[in-house]
Amino acid sequence: MALHTYFRSSAAYRVRIALGLKGLDAQMLPVHLLKNGGEHHSAAYLAVNPAGLVPALVDDGQAITQSLAIIEYLEERWPQPALLGSNPLERAHIRALALDIACEIHPLNNLRVLNYLKDEMGLDEEQKMRWYRHWTDIGLATVEARLVQTAGQFCVGDSPSMADCCLVPQVFNAQRFACNLDHVPTVVAVHARCVALPAFQQAAPEQQLDAE
Repeated sequence: MALHTYFRSSAAYRVRIALGLKGLDAQMLPVHLLKNGGEHHSAAYLAVNPAGLVPALVDDGQAITQSLAIIEYLEERWPQPALLGSNPLERAHIRALALDIACEIHPLNNLRVLNYLKDEMGLDEEQKMRWYRHWTDIGLATVEARLVQTAGQFCVGDSPSMADCCLVPQVFNAQRFACNLDHVPTVVAVHARCVALPAFQQAAPEQQLDAE
């Protein structure tokens, strides 16, 4: 397997965590989102993923895109350790949390949106960061409310899941951009337990070949 990745991509970070939790090896193929006009726009990469986004996992010659789809693919091929719970209710909670992050917070705050706000809408750095922190604060408050109901040691119960694969990169970004996390103590506590595990540590941006 090979994973097209970028060290700071939240979506690629999720997949790196999932690979680590399942003990799977994959060749890391860095795709720089800033250099050379963005390597994800190159013809070579668009042939892998026409959306021009990372990550893309190539397995047996087939490219799989979208981080949650990739994690579900890994789950179906290598079911243990399970990242989607042990019963329908757990799976629903895990998917809901993952979607709260991947579909409600991340799309509003990813790199191409921030660049559009600055380059096309004319927002200055302070205004752009106000946008970022507003949607992060609201989104993580929703996650906090869910975790109060579902969390044990991790997002849902006492085993790391796809939800934790999504939570850790989102908190990494929140910390990087100095977002206030005082209103989400359960998020902070679960994050701390996650990043104590080797799979999360090895997947961290600063541990990647293309880290800067």
